[in-house]
Amino acid sequence: MKLGLTAGYWSSGPPPGIEEMIAEAERLGFDSIWTAEAYGSDCLTPLAWWGAKTSRIKFGTAIAQISARTPTATAMAAMTLDHLSGGRFILGLGASGPQVVEGWYGQPYPRPLERTREYVEIVRRVLARDKPVEFSG
Repeated sequence: MKLGLTAGYWSSGPPPGIEEMIAEAERLGFDSIWTAEAYGSDCLTPLAWWGAKTSRIKFGTAIAQISARTPTATAMAAMTLDHLSGGRFILGLGASGPQVVEGWYGQPYPRPLERTREYVEIVRRVLARDKPVEFSG
């Protein structure tokens, strides 16, 4: 069994004691730490911070909202975090909900499953680095 720790949402700032909690999770042998996106903070920046302060524990997004950034920007950030951490980054993606997508990002929310499939396909193509990415969807 693997144990993971969620750091929750940041809102107006880091959760109190989060640095100590992550250091203790790594010391105790936890497999991973996770953070989410919500109103007020993205999920990638805290993971870069924690990845730099740890050496073994994996870290991931639970979840990165697909409406927050383009699939190519997500793939580039994921590749960078994974490279800087020695392969410890895990990318979790999700569609979020209409209240966030329409209200926060100002984007329509039709067919979230189809949109997620297309987004994941583009991210995979960018990560593969086989050829320039072209997509019609």
